[in-house]
Amino acid sequence: MDEHALTERLISYDTSSPDGIRKAAGFVKGWLESRDIPVEELDVRGLPLLAATAGVGEGPRIVLHGHLDVVPAREEQFRPRVEGDRIYGRGAYDMKGALAAMMGAVQELRDAPDVAVLLAIVPDEESEEEVDRGTDVLIRNGFSGDFAITGEPTDLHIGVQAKGVLALRLQVAGTAAHGSTPWLGDNAILKALDVFRAIETLPFARESSDLFDRPSINLGRILGGDALNKVPDSCAIDVDIRYLPGQDPGEIKAQVGDLESVTVVAQFHRMPAIVERNNPFVSVLSECAGKLLDTETISVGRDGASDAICFLEAGVPAVEFGPLGAGHHGPAEWVSLSSLTGYKRALVEFVRLIPKRLTGAPHLRIA
Repeated sequence: MDEHALTERLISYDTSSPDGIRKAAGFVKGWLESRDIPVEELDVRGLPLLAATAGVGEGPRIVLHGHLDVVPAREEQFRPRVEGDRIYGRGAYDMKGALAAMMGAVQELRDAPDVAVLLAIVPDEESEEEVDRGTDVLIRNGFSGDFAITGEPTDLHIGVQAKGVLALRLQVAGTAAHGSTPWLGDNAILKALDVFRAIETLPFARESSDLFDRPSINLGRILGGDALNKVPDSCAIDVDIRYLPGQDPGEIKAQVGDLESVTVVAQFHRMPAIVERNNPFVSVLSECAGKLLDTETISVGRDGASDAICFLEAGVPAVEFGPLGAGHHGPAEWVSLSSLTGYKRALVEFVRLIPKRLTGAPHLRIA
């Protein structure tokens, strides 16, 4: 089963649900073990974490990191279809295609000398959990390394920066009245929409950096109203702010909290991800990725966040590097079949080169 067939098989599991995640993890574990690749299984909130190992020797340890979970989708999106060079389906691009290629890479690297490879697979990268995330649990249990690659969508470029996450639940106050006389009340839902538009005009929202033209601000949920015939006097909105490296999340929260009739009642926070371009592992990965591209490889600033930050906070340099595709979290998500083949080849070449380059070139040794 090559990376193309593996991608189709993984897409077929509805891993937006716990049951689908367990079934997919069982398939992945069985697939790896049937190829004599040992797999350890841990647990996070009743969901499986997988850690598979390959390679022999005491050389550098490379982590290939992926996630099985996806955001919810329509039933038909879990029936993969191939059109030309594209596989369509939920998770094709984010990130079951990359995970399938990583599985194939680990199979090829099973007996690679002078290097160790860890394939770390988590069930909760897309979740809003802030405590005991799967990747943090793996790292605490010793499943880490010298360098990590998470297979998030990057179109074969290397993501050396990613925005931070500041997800805020905002309570907006209004005044109740009978639904037949709305002019006697102050509609909290309508006020909440005005609050969101005001957030888009705050000073932090107009800033930029070398890899990003602006922060990302999304209204993800509206929770308001308790009766059809009543002007709502309270509304909660969940606002997803992806802020730039160098911005202060405390200052952003203060700017939002200063808006009229707004109270910040909950938040989810993840720091931006930053790894140095001249990191020795990044240099070698760039060399391998460069064979697949006609453009600069280390040029991606990721609007979305990922679990790469978990490795970075543990002192392990980590980047995002994934295949070509588009439409993640949307209705027409796809990944390129040919890019999966090139992506797997780049991962294998990178892992095989690392022990040679770190030993043979003093300027590439781990700091």
